Amino acid sequence: MSHRLSAAIIGAGAAGLTAAWDLSRAGLDVEVFEAESAAGGLAAGFRDENWDWSLEKFYHHWFETDTEAIKLAGEIGFADKVLFPRPRTSYWINGKIYRSEMNASTLKLPLSPFSLFRLGLAGVYLKFITKNWRALEQVTAHDWMRRYMGEEAYNRLWRPLLIGKFADRYQDVNMAWMWARIYTRSVRLGIFEGGFQAFMDALADAVRGRSGVIHFNTPVQVVRIQDGKPALTVGGQTRAFDRVISTTSPALMLRLTPDLRETPYGRQMADLQSIGAICVVLALKQSVLTDGTYWLNLPATSADKRASEFPFLALVEHTNWLDKKHYNGDVLVYCGDYVPPDHEYFQMSDDDLVARFLPALKKVNPAFSPDWIRKTWVWRAPYAQPVPGVRHSQKIPPLTTPLPGIIWASMSQVYPWDRGTNYAILIGREAAKLALPG
Repeated sequence: MSHRLSAAIIGAGAAGLTAAWDLSRAGLDVEVFEAESAAGGLAAGFRDENWDWSLEKFYHHWFETDTEAIKLAGEIGFADKVLFPRPRTSYWINGKIYRSEMNASTLKLPLSPFSLFRLGLAGVYLKFITKNWRALEQVTAHDWMRRYMGEEAYNRLWRPLLIGKFADRYQDVNMAWMWARIYTRSVRLGIFEGGFQAFMDALADAVRGRSGVIHFNTPVQVVRIQDGKPALTVGGQTRAFDRVISTTSPALMLRLTPDLRETPYGRQMADLQSIGAICVVLALKQSVLTDGTYWLNLPATSADKRASEFPFLALVEHTNWLDKKHYNGDVLVYCGDYVPPDHEYFQMSDDDLVARFLPALKKVNPAFSPDWIRKTWVWRAPYAQPVPGVRHSQKIPPLTTPLPGIIWASMSQVYPWDRGTNYAILIGREAAKLALPG
């Protein structure tokens, strides 16, 4: 009787569960180990009392070009639950809201005619003409956009967003990262009926339906090579597997695998840079963005949050995209930002962070009052956005580690694409292929 290969997967986010789905369908004995109490990773949601749908802890959506996510939803039998409403996205410029889609609304931006022409020409080039991202990663977004879009458009539109996203690292980010965001994005944004937690739960159920086993509240303590095979220590007990796929952050992977730390591969992992994400979520009685805007880009005038015009990057009124009837009539608003893991936002109490962010709502809508607030939540993720510098493709470790049978598939390796569920699914599939025999 032939031996069935066994695979352990660390992490029940989109990458880990996709790998589990593919390997279980290929006949492997699959077990998933997840430290949290539910599936989802950065796409996980929560549900308040009387809500029909869950809400993502960190604002989340698919694009019409996210073919891997759409395909996987179909594979597990839920293609009809993928919805693509069209929201309105905007910039805040000089105290006013301007539409930000790459269409006729661009002509209303407060830029000179020549700047609008250069902005449109560069946008067409990035969206429809070039696919040579390797050439674009040789230069920073800061330098490329200043040169080709011009100082006016860059300083008015793009520089504030880069500062808001990467703080004092904004001049280090390469243009291939920016190209990927422009090239792949659509004006319609996708959601799974019931919220992304419903999608992750459906994917977990599909894995179980193929005899996969998922262990929640089960953090892995150590990964080592034992008798030539990878072995996991969980709850003080060590078990060997034929394959291990880890979908953790670089820092956590290095903590779990002491044998990697002093290898060239491990040192390459340790050099990868990333920043964290913060989301304050508000359930309100009234709308803040009364013009129907879903996503409002707020300008960062300084890498120092206290010195900037706004203390966070994005004001997202979720219920201007999806009907508030799914959330018992609540108006749901995200105040989202990206900051390094050692930033004060990770140390502040929830109440203090909410108090820091609230004045921005009154600046956008002078009628806003704190008594509109029914409830607040604060979510923090120290590993949420890789920081890709010039020639970044040469600095990313491959998925196959030097330790036999151990594969590492993380958000840091989806480059040049931006992090997100679609590319987590893609890298999960790549990891599964590497784990298959032969």
